[in-house]
Amino acid sequence: MSENSYREDREEMKELLRQYENLKSGKQHSFLEEESFERIVDHYDEKDELHKAMEAAELGIEQFPFSSVLMIKKADLLLANRKYWEALDILEKAELYDSNDINLYILKTDAYLALDQQAKAVELLEAALQQFEGEERIELLFELADVYDDYEEFDKVFDCLKLILEEDQNNEEALYKICFWTDFTGRNEESIRLHMQIIDEYPYNELAWFNLGAAYQGLKLYEKAIDAYLYAVTIDEKFDYAYRNMGDAYLRIRKFKEAIEVLEKVLELSRPEEVIYEAIGHCYHKIGNFAQARFNYRKASHLNPDDSKLYYKLALTYINEEQWESAVKQLENALRIQKMLPQYNLAMGECKMQLHQFKEAIQSFGNVVRSRPKSVAGWEALIRCLYKAGFYEEAMEQSIAALKITEGKVLFIYYLSASLFALKKTKEAILQLEKALESSPRQLKKFIDLNPAILQSQQVVDTVARYKKMKKN
Repeated sequence: MSENSYREDREEMKELLRQYENLKSGKQHSFLEEESFERIVDHYDEKDELHKAMEAAELGIEQFPFSSVLMIKKADLLLANRKYWEALDILEKAELYDSNDINLYILKTDAYLALDQQAKAVELLEAALQQFEGEERIELLFELADVYDDYEEFDKVFDCLKLILEEDQNNEEALYKICFWTDFTGRNEESIRLHMQIIDEYPYNELAWFNLGAAYQGLKLYEKAIDAYLYAVTIDEKFDYAYRNMGDAYLRIRKFKEAIEVLEKVLELSRPEEVIYEAIGHCYHKIGNFAQARFNYRKASHLNPDDSKLYYKLALTYINEEQWESAVKQLENALRIQKMLPQYNLAMGECKMQLHQFKEAIQSFGNVVRSRPKSVAGWEALIRCLYKAGFYEEAMEQSIAALKITEGKVLFIYYLSASLFALKKTKEAILQLEKALESSPRQLKKFIDLNPAILQSQQVVDTVARYKKMKKN
């Protein structure tokens, strides 16, 4: 609007308000048109002077007792003041004079919802849908979708949005919303059919291509999803959400280099986000570029320094390079935020064990076992550490405890046997080894990994050979 026309409107409103004040004070020859009252009500409503707006609406209705528009405006003000029954009464009256005003049905819906009468709101809107067409019907369908959303009838929200798109295939609001509700309701096949119809008519609708990609992604058809997203970004090369979803799809099919490329495009197009840097870091981690993985994990942690997971991921890159002390520093950061998380303690224990700081390692592994007593990984790490530290008696006792808690996991029979061998309890050790071999010969490797020198024991070699011969026969 130009400066001149704005000034003219302002002067016109000042004149209207002056005439309105004259009418209120009973000055002679004061008269206002119905439309003037409508403008005065809107003026006060926009300025949030609801009392003055109500006064103007009531005076207008006195002057024009058959004005459904002024009645509807009064009802709107009553709703704002939470006078729901009064609003419904005046809307019923307004309907007698004009039943074709869509605002009647929208305000009645608001009143019914405020009074917790969802069924009446639905009934009203469904009846009104038969009466209206075009833009007004679409507006009522959006209203009905909101009612279903409020009352958690989510499939019906999807149905409303689908109806809108069947009538107006380029409706941007519906295209944005149906993407979310497709994912939420899992109605991906329907969404694919709907959006393919839209694309047939409007092949350059980037939102339809994006929604098609999202529906394919929901069905784990990642290659097809990527193809759809590529169309979307060809039409709109700044469509950051299409690049974001494409990055996720590439990740799922383990195409990490392609994922990095599109995720870096997201960073170019939108503000920096922790989740994007983390995803790029994950991709570099997977392809073994640990320095670049760390660079991106650090970027993510600067954006969210309270996310312990990022420090843990940084530590894993150092663990992969056997940089144990650097890994410990990152794990200390993670554990400051979440002290007892099992995977952090497991990683810390591993680092401390590699640094021959056995007592600290045992403490970390002990934390894992205490917080997750049925975790095989926790018990395995603890017993392995006790054994490597030379605490054979304790390793034996913990093997027995692990066997009991994990209901006889064969791994711990092997570990019990190894501990008994270390304690020179050879006869008992052989019996446990035979028992383990009988139950799970494949896990013999873990028994040997615990102490490769054990293969120098002729008794162990003979026992394994005897078992293999028995199995062969």
